[in-house]
Amino acid sequence: MDSYKTLRSGFEATGEFVDRKSRFIAQLAHVENEDEAAAHIAEVRSRHFDARHNVPAWILADGTERASDDGEPQRTSGMPTLEVLRGAGLRDVCCVTTRYFGGTLLGPGGLVRAYTAAVQAAIGEARAAGQIVEMTSVVPMEVHTAYARYEQVLRLVEQAGGKVTDSTFTDEVMLSLVFRTGDETGFVAAFTELMNGRPQLSMGAPRFAEF
Repeated sequence: MDSYKTLRSGFEATGEFVDRKSRFIAQLAHVENEDEAAAHIAEVRSRHFDARHNVPAWILADGTERASDDGEPQRTSGMPTLEVLRGAGLRDVCCVTTRYFGGTLLGPGGLVRAYTAAVQAAIGEARAAGQIVEMTSVVPMEVHTAYARYEQVLRLVEQAGGKVTDSTFTDEVMLSLVFRTGDETGFVAAFTELMNGRPQLSMGAPRFAEF
């Protein structure tokens, strides 16, 4: 996996769907591990303590995923929620959909449609607010160079599609760089040649970040 989409941290998206007086309120948040997912689930359950159901589903960047029907008929709520998250390409997210019962049974098909619609509405709200971001596999790097070669190094970074994230100017220049995973090899080769086979660089492990 080279990239995935997620909800920006610190933003909670909500979406609501009503069917025969039953209210379905989807609350979508960014999480990065199981503990954070559990915390979001607990917070929503506390917020809607009087609701009949609070249906959770979450999926992480590593593919770990969980869902529960929270008392609804099997596979009518948690799994449909998870399917919507998958279909939107989202990871590192947790959605809890609260249901306030309206007095009329909706049947399995009606429940699937209702939970699906609420989650889709929450994702739509996040998109409209510009809070869906793409996380790309990147490689961080630090390089050192003399002032005389500074501009040349900047050109090599640009040609390789990299970005300068920080610069430190002392008796030499230290640049913090980031490249899409795979793009760093071209820069390393060109930088090594520029430095006459003695490049001063250190490379970090690949990670996911906005690029």
